[in-house]
Amino acid sequence: MTDGRGGRALAQTLGPLGVWSFALQAHSANEERAAVAELEAAGYGAIWIPESVGSKEIFSHAAILLAAGRRIVVATGVANIWARDPMAAANGARALGDAFPGRFLFGLGVSHAPSVATRGGSYERPLQRMRTYLDAMDAAHYSGPAPAVPVGRILAALGPRMLELSAERADGAHTYFVPVEHTVEARARLGPEPFLAVEQTAVFGTDPAEARRIAREFAVRYLALPNYANNLRRLGYGDADLDGSGSDRVIDAVVAWGDVASIAARVRAHVEAGADHVCIQLRGATPADLCLAQFRELAAVLIG
Repeated sequence: MTDGRGGRALAQTLGPLGVWSFALQAHSANEERAAVAELEAAGYGAIWIPESVGSKEIFSHAAILLAAGRRIVVATGVANIWARDPMAAANGARALGDAFPGRFLFGLGVSHAPSVATRGGSYERPLQRMRTYLDAMDAAHYSGPAPAVPVGRILAALGPRMLELSAERADGAHTYFVPVEHTVEARARLGPEPFLAVEQTAVFGTDPAEARRIAREFAVRYLALPNYANNLRRLGYGDADLDGSGSDRVIDAVVAWGDVASIAARVRAHVEAGADHVCIQLRGATPADLCLAQFRELAAVLIG
């Protein structure tokens, strides 16, 4: 699985704006299909879905969403390399690429120590593990027909070495839980050709205390994970920012909140900093809230 799409081709296909959703997996397939149709009609270029412990299996989940749309891309954000062997990953991506030409983007990542331990693995030398996994994917035999449009491949990346690997062995990188200053550094590390997709979490709400409360409920799990905490430390955030549920400074940096204009401004800031595509994760009153009305409102401002 070595063809790839190329970073500039991916940027053109996905466009500048997508949806990133944990909430979809909390709903039935029929409810998801209706949501896909609505998001596609609003003009979003892609829907991004995660693979966490206990979530819907990511390739079957992607197939459900792809079948519900006509043009929208479905991207894995990201497939956990500990959840399947490299041949299964490569050939699953090829099968979806054949069935939905140009509409599946394969993002994969090394996950985190607690998730890997839950699956019975040992989180050691993640960069080398990813290199070895990519080697095996590229060597995987496939009996089915090759996709008419090569399947794009991107890596979940935060630190300098994984970003460099994303430029070397993939079409680009997908960053998550990052402030705008990380996007500047990621683009510099990747160079001009690779695709850069940045996740931006947002909360609609103009009351600072309530908006930050919702943001903290989301952020606290990530602040406790070394990969994310260490990435923020590299950007100058210290113990006072990262301990406990996080300072207002770090919360405001990683989660946009406010009215539609404020959230749109954060999206534009990532694009100006070097992102090709910003996938927005809206957090509502509950984790299962699809926030479709707010996504429509945001699309009206950013897409027109």
